[in-house]
Parts: sequence; C-alpha cells; structure tokens
Amino acid sequence: MTVFALGDIQGCYRELRALLEQVHYDSNKDSLWLTGDIINRGPDNVETLQFLMDQSNVQVVLGNHDLHFLAVASGIREQLKGDTLSDLLEHKELDTFTDWLRKQPLVRYDPDYGTLLVHAGMPGIWDLETVMARSEEVFDQLTNNNYRRFLQEMYGNKPSIWHNDLTGFARLRLITNFFTRMRFYRHPGEIELNQKKTQAPQGFEPWFDYRNPSLHKITILFGHWAALGCVQRPYLAGLDTGCVWGRHLTALRVEDGRRFKQQALP
Repeated sequence: MTVFALGDIQGCYRELRALLEQVHYDSNKDSLWLTGDIINRGPDNVETLQFLMDQSNVQVVLGNHDLHFLAVASGIREQLKGDTLSDLLEHKELDTFTDWLRKQPLVRYDPDYGTLLVHAGMPGIWDLETVMARSEEVFDQLTNNNYRRFLQEMYGNKPSIWHNDLTGFARLRLITNFFTRMRFYRHPGEIELNQKKTQAPQGFEPWFDYRNPSLHKITILFGHWAALGCVQRPYLAGLDTGCVWGRHLTALRVEDGRRFKQQALP
C-alpha cells in the first residue's frame, strides 16, 4: 500500500482526479490522507465528496470550510460571499454528505508512520496525548444529537489564550480554532486569527516554529495556509498550494516524501 497525503482540494475534482492518475493511485490498495477543506470555493463539491466517500482507504480531517458547510447545511449560517456550496445543499444526498463529514475528526495520528494529520496546526503547549484528547472533545460534539448547538457556538475569535480551566463552548471554540484556523501563535497558548498572509504580527510566529518537545520526531502534515505555498521541513509538510486560487494541487507520497503537483485547470 502507498499512502498519498493531499492538500486542500476545495471542490477541485478535476484536478484531484488528474493528480491521482499522475501518481498511479490504485483505490484497491493505496490510501489517501486529506488535510481538510475538501469542499467549498471550487466548482465540483458533490463529485469530490462522492468520490472520496467511495474510497475504501481514506483518512480525512475536517477543515474550517468543511465545518462551515455543516453549519450552513444545518440552517445555522448563510453562505458567505465566495462560497460554492449550493450543489451540495440542493442535492438529494445532503444528509448522507453531512453524516459522513460529522464522523471525521480534527486530528489523526498514525503510529506506523509517526505522522499527525491536521488542517491548520496545533499549539506548542500540547503534547501528543493532549492533542488527541482535545480533538476527541470536538469529535464528541459533532457526533452527538446536539451537534447543531456546537456548530452554532463554534464561530468567533475569542477566547484567544488557552487555559486548562476553560469550559463549555469557549473551550471547544478555541480547540477548533487551533486545529482548523490557526496560522500564527505565541507561546504559551495564544492564537492570532486576523493575519492571513505570511508576515507574522508582532510577538507572534508561525505555529510550527514552536513545537511541543514531544512532537519533535513526529511528522506533522497540514494544509490551510495557501499563502505559504509548499512547506518542506524535517518532520513537517505544508500541503495547501492554492489549487482553488489557480495554482496547483499537491500530493505527498508519505513513504519517501516525494511530492507531486497538478496545475489548476481552466
């Protein structure tokens, strides 16, 4: 089995299929790892979701666009300018799509490959055990019968500093923002969510510049930060290369670190 990790697809189905053909992906024996934001802003959300749901070996983490779709589908939020979710919202299988997405976590860890998969990032205050426990807190919310309340409360930039005594939806919101929206971080435990480019606000740094010591020998695969392009460091790979913005879609062959890219199609 070969494992291919892909950056943000965002409904770019034609590029997805072209990239998988380029790497000779075999759905019967290969595995796909996806860094989230698999839908929205691109043209073919239905085809993208249907294809991925049909794969026997796919590991997905949720991104902010995937969570936003769940909120829109639940009637909690309206589509934003630039959203392209109508094909999903008007589809007869809408409930199937939302049910499948709700069963995906915010973080996955594969001990065989020593690899963490996350959409945006993780704060340096948390070790591996804590990262997985925090992800599980949000997963429990998404998979219970009251999940709409969580979706309603997840929006917002506050609180921005982690304290272990945070409770309720304030705690869940910050956990979600760390894993699905974070770019810049200040130790210990502060997030900055206004700057989306590459220049760090004063006092902050890219989240991956401060890594928890327990994660130094664990590879973190992430997406979300298209402005950075392709990030390649020891034990770190950024895979969002802006396909939906006219750049390209990236796949990483996990076994040897080789990268493949597919240019955005007209």
